[in-house]
Amino acid sequence: MLGADLVGAWDPGHRGGSCVTGRKTITLLAPDMKTDNRSDRVIQHLRSLASGQQQGVRLPSVRQLMRALGAGPVTISSALKRLSEEGMIEARPGQGTFVAAPLARGAREAADLAWQTIALGPARTSTEALAGLALVPTPGVAALNAGYLPEELQANALITAAARRALRRPGVWGRMPAEGLHALRAWFAAAAGPFAPHEITICPGTQAALSAAFRALALPGEAVLVESPTYIGALAAARAAGLRPIGVPIDAHGLAPDLLETAFRTSGARLLYCQPAYANPTGAVLSHQRRAALLGVVRHAGAFVIEDDWARDFPLDTDTAPAPLAVLDTAGHVVLLRSLTKCAAPGLRIGAVAARGAVLERLRAARLAEDFFVPGILQETAVQLLTQPAWPRFQRALRLALRERRDALVDALQRELGPASVVRPPAGGLHLWVRLPDGISDLDLSERAARAGILVSPGRHWFPAEPPAPHIRLSFATLPPEQARPVISRLAALIRRKPSD
Repeated sequence: MLGADLVGAWDPGHRGGSCVTGRKTITLLAPDMKTDNRSDRVIQHLRSLASGQQQGVRLPSVRQLMRALGAGPVTISSALKRLSEEGMIEARPGQGTFVAAPLARGAREAADLAWQTIALGPARTSTEALAGLALVPTPGVAALNAGYLPEELQANALITAAARRALRRPGVWGRMPAEGLHALRAWFAAAAGPFAPHEITICPGTQAALSAAFRALALPGEAVLVESPTYIGALAAARAAGLRPIGVPIDAHGLAPDLLETAFRTSGARLLYCQPAYANPTGAVLSHQRRAALLGVVRHAGAFVIEDDWARDFPLDTDTAPAPLAVLDTAGHVVLLRSLTKCAAPGLRIGAVAARGAVLERLRAARLAEDFFVPGILQETAVQLLTQPAWPRFQRALRLALRERRDALVDALQRELGPASVVRPPAGGLHLWVRLPDGISDLDLSERAARAGILVSPGRHWFPAEPPAPHIRLSFATLPPEQARPVISRLAALIRRKPSD
């Protein structure tokens, strides 16, 4: 029966379905998600489905399983990963997921891994929300939850050409300086403004830089102040470092210095994480009037600021983004993060962290303990990319495309959900912060939307504590302008429809 599959007469039009394989008809019934843990029920259902089949039988696709089992893509993918680790199934790139050989399954089933639960102890952090952003969507799905540029907007052709030139550079596969190549540090120094090349450390993406900064600048158990709402990855990295994120509310003009002063005083924190330019997820920009006052509060508290300048390459209504907060800092309070990955391609994992004084050595020690250095091929490719004449032209074209996509998505949302859904369209960045009507659950909406082929990010994941109102974050970068109206029309219909309908 090798090569047979469970797709057969699959009917994706309802929850549950039947699949024909040879002389057998396999019935897939949606498990009762109201009475048990959703993830566990999906795992049990798929395990039961696979255990009765012969080697080589192909399982339905992720989208088919989503519709049949009434679960989102993250839940389905996690369940398939779990069964693959157990040896029940195996993924074949470009072909699908298949029932594994009985010998491999039996060997896996014989191992008793329950002891690990006691040895590991309680989980230090949850990355479920972050995993949703990193999920690679299946074709045909509107991935409005994405945190990166879609493939059609990435600098893939320029990166490929740059990589070819990088491969000809001597020593590209050898050891690299822990702080990074001088040419790349010099580019980041010029782009960052107030820092010199020797104050820059190259990192494999800003998520790695952020994790190193949290570990270096605060001890486990200490508080760290963050904007509320703020970047999911910052919350995950802070908690993984053993820190306690405490939210400080923001408005259209960013953090309010008086609220920040109160938060420093009451929490005892000595560290602030913020995004002064086009904050993720709200798009807020720290106003010019508040910048000096905010730094004054930080100086008085004797604290550090991690300034995440992730969106510097995405000003959409002006030629340049606001200057970094670090430009006003003369006493070494600001640690600046800058990304190349965001504006180039997800696979070009290059970022930088900039700092002055003793904190620079503390950051480099944290990075050195993590992975010694960033591979030379990535650094050389980045240098070749950034120094070619086509790079500025690519950036200009990218900003025009993003502006068009933002405007189309804002227009569609305001037409379908009213002007209150997006009160202040962001002047830069990649995302929209959408206010849902009162009484709508962002989690329930995200699950129902996923089953309809639309991925959104629930707003509650972006808050360090309880959210004050329901929101979802949508990426306008991933949706071509001509698709905005039909996709948002489908999403609006789900918002208007009660879950029980």
